[in-house]
Amino acid sequence: MLDILYLDDYLAIVNKPAGWLVHRTPLDKGESRFVLQALRDQIGQHVWPVHRLDKGTSGVLVFALSAEVASALGQAFESGVGLHKTYRAIVRGWPADAQLIDHALKRMPDDMRSQREEMQSAQTRLRTLHRGELPIPQGDFATLRWAEVQLQPLTGRRHQLRRHMKHIAHPIIGDATHGKGPLNRAVAAHWGVGRLWLHALSLQLTHPVSCAVLTLEAPTGPEWAFWGANPLTV
Repeated sequence: MLDILYLDDYLAIVNKPAGWLVHRTPLDKGESRFVLQALRDQIGQHVWPVHRLDKGTSGVLVFALSAEVASALGQAFESGVGLHKTYRAIVRGWPADAQLIDHALKRMPDDMRSQREEMQSAQTRLRTLHRGELPIPQGDFATLRWAEVQLQPLTGRRHQLRRHMKHIAHPIIGDATHGKGPLNRAVAAHWGVGRLWLHALSLQLTHPVSCAVLTLEAPTGPEWAFWGANPLTV
């Protein structure tokens, strides 16, 4: 059963589990867990995805209960007007206490559209919450430095947070595309959990029908407690 955070006649908002696809795709034919189908079966009606979360990302995910509402909210997500998103991530190394990452991103191959610029401006606000170390050797170092960070995307580019963290040399742990494979495998073996350590913690948006401001928060899974066992003071 999916954890439903909000449900009315127009919207269904869930806490997406890590490792689930939002919907079926020929790019991942071996996957059998899809949020769209599970939610449809759980509430007994059709649903339309409003935005995307990567397969490995958990957290707040919004669906509409009609095509009209999906279209209206989709435009809001594309423009970013009235939306405030907050993520948690575990990254390699110790980033600055606070930082604005202002780094343009190239459009991804499957997101190219005619008459649009190839490069897109992108900004992410970072705040470091905790720093810690694990007894996992890294090159000449006897331990792995890690940090739990809060990330707020100010723009909505594909894989923005993952690409921005790679850009500042603090990749998200568990990121198979933008991180380090040996490090990811070592952390997964240490905790006994293999996942992308990125979670959509909260989302604030304006309801497309009532115009009420909704603030939804999705609790992190129990595996996040591993990292809280021995953090250092920021």
